[in-house]
Amino acid sequence: MEGIHAHESPTLGRAVQLGVAGGRVISVSFPETPPADADPDHPLLDRIFDYLDGDDDHFDDVTVALTVPTEQREVLEAVRTVPYGETIGVARLARLAGLDDDEESDLEAVRTALRSNPTPLFVPDHRITGPGATPPDVAERLRALEA
Repeated sequence: MEGIHAHESPTLGRAVQLGVAGGRVISVSFPETPPADADPDHPLLDRIFDYLDGDDDHFDDVTVALTVPTEQREVLEAVRTVPYGETIGVARLARLAGLDDDEESDLEAVRTALRSNPTPLFVPDHRITGPGATPPDVAERLRALEA
């Protein structure tokens, strides 16, 4: 089921929208309301809403298409290793991605990757303190949900 899929989430107070192409998730966003042309049905949306209802889904099996530069991809792949319910800082993420947490340019590379994350939730940037693609209010709710 390719295309744009979205559904309103009472838990988040906004919609969850996902783009799927070639069997891979290419985008996740949290618009205020679902776009009128979005399909409200998709198996991954069902899983997301089960997760938002308290299911302990880690989404490890979800294939994402990370069309970002290599350095950002390495950071985002490291984000996927942060366990459910854990929150870490940018410096620790830098180390997980093989970067130098004492080097400001490496820390900025991590921040840039987090802000550029095309698939938040499946690349769970809400588990990283600092800037991310997940809106702050949504990130806060997701952290509380996983606590």
